[in-house]
Amino acid sequence: MTKPRISYVDPATLADPKMLAELERCRREGTPRPESQAIRAHVPAAFWSFANTWQTVFREGVCDHSIKELCRVYVSRSVKCEYCGNQRSIKSAKQGLIEEDYKDLLNFEKSARYDDRQKAALAYAEAITWDLQADDALWQRLHRHFSEPELVELGYFIAITMGQQRWLRTLGIEHHQVMAGTTASMAPGFETAEALAKSKSAGDYWASDSAAPSRDKHAAE
Repeated sequence: MTKPRISYVDPATLADPKMLAELERCRREGTPRPESQAIRAHVPAAFWSFANTWQTVFREGVCDHSIKELCRVYVSRSVKCEYCGNQRSIKSAKQGLIEEDYKDLLNFEKSARYDDRQKAALAYAEAITWDLQADDALWQRLHRHFSEPELVELGYFIAITMGQQRWLRTLGIEHHQVMAGTTASMAPGFETAEALAKSKSAGDYWASDSAAPSRDKHAAE
């Protein structure tokens, strides 16, 4: 088992029943899984800042949850956060998002898998993640598909998840290390510690993707 760069807070040492309940929700439902919150638990304000934002902006909010989920995993693939990228939103699955919908995220513009609204959202995520120029054409496209409140929420969510994922990938955290024993929100091939180890030993670090994400696409931009 890899050792994280910052230690996990042992849930058994927490005296706050609300924090314990939130970690139990992470164990039961995932997205996020308990490990990332066990790191944030060193600072309760950080723990709750993330938990509350995730609830009100990601799981709830004014913009389609499944569109936010696609943007979340697009960011994961772009910044190479395996921990986040191999999680799946249970709510999105209930709304009809299937594993194949994650396959073409890095090539979304050429894919027939996404509709115009989803592609516009992913173009927004692309511009934010890769520091691309947000020209008039992009904003005309966005305003064609989204209201201004939706654009605020979506942009804020993309920025929050990008920053968190860039941070988490430096920590060396892994699934099934805190409150292990559930498959909640895990992508195929990563559901258990044994499945995860098998996938990684076979060189499969990303579910539903034939190749690891690369910055080459934007290297000259």
